[in-house]
Amino acid sequence: MSANITEIAFQSTQINGMNVHILPTGKFKTTTIVTMIEQALSEETVTKTALLAMVMKRASARFPETKLLRAHLDFLYGAIFDVDVTKKGERQILQIYMEVPNEKYLSQEDSLLEQAIQFVGDMLVRPHVENGSFLEKYVAQEKETLRKRVESLIDDKMKYANQRVTEEMCKGEPFSLLVQGNVKDLPAITGQELYRYFKEITASNPINMFVVGDVKPQVVEQAISKHVSLERSDVQSLDISNASKQIANEREVIDRLDVNQAKLNIGCRTNITYKDDDYPALLMYNGVLGGFPHSKLFVNVREKESLAYYAVSRLESHKGIMMIMSGIEVNKYQRAVEIIKQQMESMSQGNISEEEMSQTKATLSNQFRELLDSARGMIEFTYNGLVSGRKRQLDELLRGIETATIEDIKNVAAKVEIDTIYLLRDKKGEA
Repeated sequence: MSANITEIAFQSTQINGMNVHILPTGKFKTTTIVTMIEQALSEETVTKTALLAMVMKRASARFPETKLLRAHLDFLYGAIFDVDVTKKGERQILQIYMEVPNEKYLSQEDSLLEQAIQFVGDMLVRPHVENGSFLEKYVAQEKETLRKRVESLIDDKMKYANQRVTEEMCKGEPFSLLVQGNVKDLPAITGQELYRYFKEITASNPINMFVVGDVKPQVVEQAISKHVSLERSDVQSLDISNASKQIANEREVIDRLDVNQAKLNIGCRTNITYKDDDYPALLMYNGVLGGFPHSKLFVNVREKESLAYYAVSRLESHKGIMMIMSGIEVNKYQRAVEIIKQQMESMSQGNISEEEMSQTKATLSNQFRELLDSARGMIEFTYNGLVSGRKRQLDELLRGIETATIEDIKNVAAKVEIDTIYLLRDKKGEA
């Protein structure tokens, strides 16, 4: 089987009410299986989904104790396994990740692929329950772990500042929710309630399973049909509208904590998402502004003006948000905001050099081509297309980047609006 992939082309089918996507390739020595369960981000379910991910990976009916489960992963030649949650726009995604060596590289002819799919099936179909409830012991332990994880966010000031600016600019929108949920919701969640919720989302929420490796699609399909026998008669497509708002005036929010280095985060609405025609131009806009070490923010805010320890911009392309993030000395706050705004104005005016254009195109193209060397990257790229409703081909996106002009970037700049300027600073000095 050829190892030279030039396009990301999964073979898709439906099995047991799930969307199954298989990419046969001889490029990797392992087989990667990723299952995504989609849920609408909401106050009611965000904490339950996060807790469920943690409880699911503790045990299954076949391996009722965590140590037995881990021992089986070792038996599968050190298989990598995890269950976690992530956020894409106003969606919360519960992900089951499994990676096993390809059996052709082992001395023994073990059916590792089928055993790995069976293990994933254990998580989805055969959890460890007693009397219609997840084991309260595991639920209690994972509640405590989740509580500590959420409460420790404040210890990572960069992540904390990013969450705070998100909360402020997206007040009243699902996107404001922390993907790990809310500590205040934990006490009310019982093992019984969590199992009821598990049955609900595995029965009716959208599920996509991806398999990448040197595999035969028919063998994969047979194993999934046998071992992941979900009963999914009433599958719902989630009604998710991307909440947005008109910006009347940019807001300033200042928090005070014991910090040595202030965090200046500026939340912007791009009014462009992954499915839009000008998404490749948005990638170029972000790349020229703050995506890379050659970008305007890095060169001007950090290097020339020495106003920041770091200065970058990042996109959330399913929500249509761009975050500008920097670490500054608090007495340079006003000047840093001024210089950042100057860089954005410079983009609006089309003051972009040919060197900035060519460097950004080359760096972005390399990033996307590197997806071909990563099973996870190819899965993520394909899933972004499914979630957004626009299945882009990789070469289509690369063409869009290559042909983007300064005029295209100016058109993007005209849509980008500053929503919230957030400063996390020390407790000293003036307000």
